[in-house]
Amino acid sequence: MKLNKTVWALAISLTLLTACSETEEKDASLTDGTQNAQGGINDASTGGVNDGSGLSGSEMNGSGRSGAGTGQEFSDPNNPLSKQTIYFMLDSSQVQQDFVPVITAHSQYLAANPGYRMVLEGHGDERGSREYNIALGEQRAKSVASMMKVQGVSDGQLEIVSYGEEKPASFGHDESSWELNRRVEMVYK
Repeated sequence: MKLNKTVWALAISLTLLTACSETEEKDASLTDGTQNAQGGINDASTGGVNDGSGLSGSEMNGSGRSGAGTGQEFSDPNNPLSKQTIYFMLDSSQVQQDFVPVITAHSQYLAANPGYRMVLEGHGDERGSREYNIALGEQRAKSVASMMKVQGVSDGQLEIVSYGEEKPASFGHDESSWELNRRVEMVYK
């Protein structure tokens, strides 16, 4: 019985490791850091999709959460602190260049307010296995966390959670829905 559990644990670990290494290879081959081959999400300054799909900023927010922070800057659409979702390309955990100002703004806010904490919630779209999407969601959240730590946010201020495909922002089965589901949500505590 113990041998069966050990074999299963080893098989799952190998699957996750293989999926993660494939993701890194795809990251390098699929992207130049600004948009995916299908014209993916790449406009953090407006919170919209730059692919002609006509999605509004409120649709891009996806989670339906109200403003997370305490100041007026969180409700000003011209302030990067009002954006709390970072979108990713297919099979990628690489932060797109358009989202760097958003991460920088939140990093500066957290560094200046050491009493605040943030949960980085990683998500994936419905494609791929459950295990793969959990691992990819975690890697996406870790990518955002590492950028924030370099900018002065302490380990104690950040928590990483991966929901994989379990909490979609959009329930459609098409590219525009999948774009909304490949994300990290930045939630203040």
